[in-house]
Amino acid sequence: MTAPMHLPRFRVRQRFTLGVNRYDVVEVTPDGGEGRLLAVAQQKRFAFKEAVTFWADDSRSRPVFSFRARQALDVGAQHDVLDEHGQVLGTFGKRFGASLFRSTWTLAAPGLAATGQERSLPVAILRRVFDSLPLPFHFDFTPDDGGPVVLSSDRRFSLRDAYDVAVPDPRIDFRLAASLAVALDALQSR
Repeated sequence: MTAPMHLPRFRVRQRFTLGVNRYDVVEVTPDGGEGRLLAVAQQKRFAFKEAVTFWADDSRSRPVFSFRARQALDVGAQHDVLDEHGQVLGTFGKRFGASLFRSTWTLAAPGLAATGQERSLPVAILRRVFDSLPLPFHFDFTPDDGGPVVLSSDRRFSLRDAYDVAVPDPRIDFRLAASLAVALDALQSR
């Protein structure tokens, strides 16, 4: 089954702003460069209940999808990804206990349940010791019933957070993948 909006590759870049986290989601061109803007995400920092809205463009006049936590102030909260009409596209969440040494997340889409984990245990440990350093980290999500990687997010080594996201599995909707990619940055340290 192919998701209604599948995109095999895109990039997420964080912007420097005060009071909110902002992200640009852009397509990746065949030559590896950046193409058109696909969405702009915004998250209020220190929110009681996590919610991120993705807008069609910088004017932020038309919301196109979002994600929100099911529970307030819960480090292991599940998040629902919603389309522009409020219909659930899929879910993701952090597995708090499993994330002590290496961050672990879950992803659920129609016909798919997957678990993602930081690729490198040494980098995961270094990130915990030197939290303020912009260390690159990488996540690979594989189906819970076995099989190849269905989604990967690779943080580039830079001062401004930037992620290359690959989604080889057509069951994963772009909106779910983009939401998870933003969450891996915005919610990772919680």
